[in-house]
Amino acid sequence: MRCWMLCLTLVLFFPGFSYAKSSKVLVIESYHAEYPWSQSYREGLESTLGPDYQLEYFEMDTKRLPQKQHLRKAEAAWESFLKTKPDLVVLADDNATRYLGPILALQSIPVVYLGLNNNPRDYSVYGAKNITGVLERPLIKRAIASAGSIFTPRPRQALLLLDNSKTSLAIFQDLAQGNPSPTFSQIRVDIRLVGEWNSWKQLVLESKKNNYDLLFVGLYHTLLDQNNRHIPAGEVLRWTSEHTPIPPLGLWEFSVGKDKTIGGLVLYGKEQGVEAARLIQQILNQGGSPGQIRPVTAQKGHFLFSKTQLTKWHVKLPDKIEKKSNWVE
Repeated sequence: MRCWMLCLTLVLFFPGFSYAKSSKVLVIESYHAEYPWSQSYREGLESTLGPDYQLEYFEMDTKRLPQKQHLRKAEAAWESFLKTKPDLVVLADDNATRYLGPILALQSIPVVYLGLNNNPRDYSVYGAKNITGVLERPLIKRAIASAGSIFTPRPRQALLLLDNSKTSLAIFQDLAQGNPSPTFSQIRVDIRLVGEWNSWKQLVLESKKNNYDLLFVGLYHTLLDQNNRHIPAGEVLRWTSEHTPIPPLGLWEFSVGKDKTIGGLVLYGKEQGVEAARLIQQILNQGGSPGQIRPVTAQKGHFLFSKTQLTKWHVKLPDKIEKKSNWVE
């Protein structure tokens, strides 16, 4: 009781006295809260940081909005930053970093990015004294190699479908290296960047006729129909799962499920959030200088499968893969 009274007295009569406030972190997101990747890295951020950090989010929604509106959303994100006055800013994924990174690099506030698919130099944040972050390196080559040991007979040709977003273009450039049909682990992979929904459907429907053994479902979130209407990602994935004549494999955790893909070696957004949270703690708790902290790469990846899809496609996992796999159902 005496201790409680003493604390109350200090608060009432000594205005300078206060309990330690939680750090305020503004997360400027390239996409939207319903996007599974965003939900996953949010989980990583929130579970790692805990109640000592106050997280606020601004959604740029660039998966669904046309590109001509992206700059306007970036300006709104900047206004949110000025209004929020955070202790640290998180730039989540490529577009947030591309639009906000250069101007934040001129400020003193610490910044942590996550989910970058390109070199930080490409976003004008490399070498900034107040910026560091987490790189995203999709595990596509390893995913293809592991798929070769799952299916019998061993697949020889695969089709990898990506939308035409900037993220997909970065992945394409990294994988293709000037060759849109590279070979990984003795599997030839035709990589296709697709912007139109009808084109996507045609490629899926004709995949078996074109001698593909596997379909890798990459990113599919910016497809448009003939009226420039955005096709919801869930609709794309469900249609693809239902109509593909060849087994569909996923590359990100959100694409695996009973009405989605079989699964495979996939990337988890949560790991991006966890790694970013550790950088945030290092900067705000330990006084680390962002510019002196090297960017990190979260690319462990995990085997994730749908039992429903495995049954549908009559796939029996090798014991060594099954023992270390996770399951969505």
